[in-house]
Amino acid sequence: MPLNALQQFIPEGTYEIVARYLHEYNIHLTVTRARSSILGDYRNAVQGKNHRISVNGNLNPYAFLYTLIHEIAHLLTYDRYGHRVASHGKEWKAQFSALLADFLRMSTFPEDIRREIEKSLHNPAASSCAEDDLLRVLRKYDKGKEHLKFVEEIPLGAQFKTPDGRIFQRGARIRKRYKCVEVSTKREYLFSPVFEVEILR
Repeated sequence: MPLNALQQFIPEGTYEIVARYLHEYNIHLTVTRARSSILGDYRNAVQGKNHRISVNGNLNPYAFLYTLIHEIAHLLTYDRYGHRVASHGKEWKAQFSALLADFLRMSTFPEDIRREIEKSLHNPAASSCAEDDLLRVLRKYDKGKEHLKFVEEIPLGAQFKTPDGRIFQRGARIRKRYKCVEVSTKREYLFSPVFEVEILR
């Protein structure tokens, strides 16, 4: 992807700082199709290849930037420590928090997103999919996804379709997740409350 094309995926005013990281660390950035299990991914440079970061292209600009910062934090942690530390250990958390703080000082994010990020600034989640309250706020800025609902929004007993086409019936909440039954196999699965699905009428 041409670097200047990145501007369409991130909030206004953030291109220069993001481009600086991409240039300085020779990052090969790929904008991918939607992936339900991950929002972004980092692969360290090996055998002459560049550092590689991928981010889902269906994210709104704030979610895209947040995910990209998450992955850049992995790169910076690897650059300093190699494989000597845990991938989401205290070193990565410190790096991620420092990067987020830089963007917060730039007033990059709307106030509601800013508040949610600040809540986790000292102990960010290992997965960009893991911060449920943040995902709920970020979703307000999505466009073209009006047909999708979070599992927690599906009525008890109603059926929904997952991105891979399977059909489930929503069951009761079990602690932090929802027990749902796959209609074709009758097998039970646990879903995150903020997993996006399509409700069946």
